[in-house]
Amino acid sequence: MSELSAAYRHCQALTRREAKNFYYGFMLLPAAQRRAIYAAYAFARECDDIVDAGLPVEEASARLAAQRELLARCLEGSPQGPVFLALADAVRRYGIPHDYFYRLIEGVEADLTVRRYATFEELKRYCYLVASVVGLISIEIFGYRGGELARGHAADLGVALQLTNILRDVQEDLQRGRVYLPEEELVRFGYKPDFLRRGVANEAFHQLMAYQVARAEDYYERGRMLLPLLPRRARACVGVMAGIYRTILDDISRRPDTVLRRRVSLSAGQKLALAGRELVRSLVL
Repeated sequence: MSELSAAYRHCQALTRREAKNFYYGFMLLPAAQRRAIYAAYAFARECDDIVDAGLPVEEASARLAAQRELLARCLEGSPQGPVFLALADAVRRYGIPHDYFYRLIEGVEADLTVRRYATFEELKRYCYLVASVVGLISIEIFGYRGGELARGHAADLGVALQLTNILRDVQEDLQRGRVYLPEEELVRFGYKPDFLRRGVANEAFHQLMAYQVARAEDYYERGRMLLPLLPRRARACVGVMAGIYRTILDDISRRPDTVLRRRVSLSAGQKLALAGRELVRSLVL
């Protein structure tokens, strides 16, 4: 096995282990695109893991700085380690803009120091950096029609997925000292951050969650307009990922109290069923 093949296999194993939702969509891609997506995901996962490891801010910042330096070397043609070796090949093959990867690091780095977001506009920028950028990287690998229109829909879908993550992971984020729900909206609905820690599911909580769900649904509607602009198998891939997260959002909408106790998730069977449904839908778009 060549060094590059081993590097891609490393990225695939990491993705299969960590990307519990995305992996079901990735399976529908042609082999070359699937490998490139694994490389991009593995890079993003490594950045996330640095931030979420519970390290002191100074140490995590230093590790992200080192990651940024390794990225620069990778993009200049001198990759080090399996993830960057695979990433360098994927970037070269698909002409992925280098700036996307630096933006991704910028986004995850915010989690080291930003614990609250005052407004949705601030939160939206964060969502763009950590999620929309991943979508923009992905469509460069997939290929797409529509230029800026397609990129706009990909960015919207990324925001939708990240907003769903935020609602799903309320308890996990609280344990890390983070509250992503915009402060001005907590105030508007009369729901205090301390209520989240105490698991208070009052009327204010239900109104707040309904508002968050409705906004995410709006982003999903705009994001799904990307699908007809993609090649068929990529269309199915994106449809699966959007379908999984939209189903999670629907579950949260029906039982919002659940997020105060645990993470909402789907079974492997549900994900496979969604993959089959989206594959069929992609044939008629």
